[in-house]
Amino acid sequence: MHLPQIKVPKKYIKIGAWVLGGILVILIIAGSIAYSKRAELLKKMMAKAISKADKDYGLAIKIGSAGFSGLSTVHMTNISVVPKDRDTLSTVSDMTIGVKLFPLLFGNVKLSEVNLNSGKITIVRRDSLTNLDFILKRKKKDSTENKSKLDLGDLAHNLLNQVLYKIPDDMKIRDLLLQFNDNDTSKLQFLTTTATIDNGDLKSTIVVNNKEAIWHVNGVVKPGKKQMDVSFFAEGKKVELPYLNRKLNAKLSFDTIRTELKDADYSGDAFRIKGSWAVKNLLINHPKIASNDIIVPDARIDAEVLFGKNYAALDSNSTVHLKNATFHPFLKYTLSPHKIYEVKVHADEQEAQGILNGFPEGLFESLEGLKVSGKVKYDLNFYLDTSIPDSVRFNSTLTPVNFRITGWGKTNLQKINSTFVYTPYEYGKPMRDITIGPSNSNYTPLSEVSSNFKNALLTAEDPSFFTHKGFVMESIRKSFAVNFKEKKFVRGGSTISMQLVKNVFLSRNKTLARKAEEILIVWLIENNHLVSKQRMLEVYFNIIEMGKNIYGIGEASRYYFGKTPASLSIGEGIFLANIVPRPKIALFKFRGDGGLKDYLYPYFKYMGNIMARRGLTPSDTSGYGFYNVRLREGLRQYLLPDSTKVDTTAYDNDDPMPAIETHDESKSLFDRIFGSKKDKDTTSRSSSKTDTLQKTKKQLRQERREQRRLEKELEKLKKNGG
Repeated sequence: MHLPQIKVPKKYIKIGAWVLGGILVILIIAGSIAYSKRAELLKKMMAKAISKADKDYGLAIKIGSAGFSGLSTVHMTNISVVPKDRDTLSTVSDMTIGVKLFPLLFGNVKLSEVNLNSGKITIVRRDSLTNLDFILKRKKKDSTENKSKLDLGDLAHNLLNQVLYKIPDDMKIRDLLLQFNDNDTSKLQFLTTTATIDNGDLKSTIVVNNKEAIWHVNGVVKPGKKQMDVSFFAEGKKVELPYLNRKLNAKLSFDTIRTELKDADYSGDAFRIKGSWAVKNLLINHPKIASNDIIVPDARIDAEVLFGKNYAALDSNSTVHLKNATFHPFLKYTLSPHKIYEVKVHADEQEAQGILNGFPEGLFESLEGLKVSGKVKYDLNFYLDTSIPDSVRFNSTLTPVNFRITGWGKTNLQKINSTFVYTPYEYGKPMRDITIGPSNSNYTPLSEVSSNFKNALLTAEDPSFFTHKGFVMESIRKSFAVNFKEKKFVRGGSTISMQLVKNVFLSRNKTLARKAEEILIVWLIENNHLVSKQRMLEVYFNIIEMGKNIYGIGEASRYYFGKTPASLSIGEGIFLANIVPRPKIALFKFRGDGGLKDYLYPYFKYMGNIMARRGLTPSDTSGYGFYNVRLREGLRQYLLPDSTKVDTTAYDNDDPMPAIETHDESKSLFDRIFGSKKDKDTTSRSSSKTDTLQKTKKQLRQERREQRRLEKELEKLKKNGG
């Protein structure tokens, strides 16, 4: 089929040609005028920029000379930037900058060329002030003005564009020195001897601290396509950051870090950034993380990051790779109308040994070398709306598929099934070795422990011990809510299984690594039935701390009451269960005559009622043996007498300890409570008394705090229905 030809009259063609020609002539004339006036325009623009920098940031910028060296290229010399009342921030001897003309028509400044010779950037910190404070001042001002208009998606888009626009197509940098001076006590220098971008290929050489190390940042950068693939590594050694290590009290090093930006664009109402970040042989050592070096041989995350109007999120399409193990994280932080935290982790069914091998080296001490077969899958879900913290959601499930342990590593998790030696620690020091077995006269089989103590402790510490598999999700969920509301860690979600594992198998270092290993060992023991519930409880009863250097129910029942564990009354059982959270102040719960202090009565009544409702003890209206609990005669001499005058207002501050009237002036109170060697002379006795009063003051404050904690705990129990 042929379309009919449309004939345009020649006069219209001529008119169009004249119009286009006229426009072209006007553009040429305007361009010629602009070209002839460009030096003057440059001068005005620079003056405006210098004035704005001074007004908005307090920066004094000086430029020795500036002029065009091409159509869109500006050459400048002797540049300096000095913040007001601060040290010089930067100086540059010679610099040429070129911009792209087409984006400039739309108000976007994109660099096409950067050449720099001999420059210096110096960041100086004196006391708490730095010569970068002007940035924070401006950010604070901007955030105040634009708080109501903040859109995270637009903000992320604009920031990324600003970064990409400043990456030129061609770059040559020689001898650019970046240095940090921290209160004149430490210095850090990075000298970029050369850095080039040629047709997208980036190569650089950075000399650290006068050849202490040589770093390279190499790769491919294509800012126009929003793509880059850049690697950061050292020459012949690891990248180490000693300055940062000193500041953070940590060690951090790695072989290579690789960053890849694949795409960045809007997806619906959110700005999406796709990329990957990888690291080789990352070494971390920090006392909060672990007590030893943690090494991540090979890790990578293929990430999709979303920025919406009021939230930032790591999308669930993201994948973390740790050797052959993979999992999919989801993180979301919502800012308004109130803050919401969301965390999800999903690991598809995969080889269990691959998961174990994927864990960083040095992370787990006891499980090192463990061999397993079968598969596992994992799911975690956490949701916290800060406006209603009690509605927090938490669930964590590790599901085994034909899973079994084929070989022990460093530690045999079944060692507690037979006699073993337990070593308790206090403040990082071993106390003594305790044999958990028949050869120890204080060792008590579970069958010889009074049900009064057994039921009281389970009710107080872990009511569902015989039915759960190591964890109680509801307890953990509530601990999140309580700790968030209190703004500090005041409640844990540990079960008896977790306490047992922590004490028997793990070091006493309070680190994130130890907590993670504790959780995994509990799962291995409980889900693989390595130890029976009865044996776990029996071992727990025989190692639990119940006073200063008092361990196990056998020692405790004889120490406090002169009884065997089998003959404990209901009141004695409730008391011993009560002291488990804070065993070292147990003696301060007694009056001078050996009876319990009155503030414990509500606790006895409440816990006794719970036990009675569950059929664990007969109902009792007289406090479930509270008035019958009597400290044995031999210990009563070490108690504060009832006539002791103590100013309770001093319990929670650091005022001097008020005078205490004691019956035996020849022996300090601390000595009478815990025992000591005979004093050698009067001077040592006087010194001991002074120390004793300070220690007693601390213990009395602890008792007062314990009373308040007990009252709060009772209120929470009542609200939760027991």
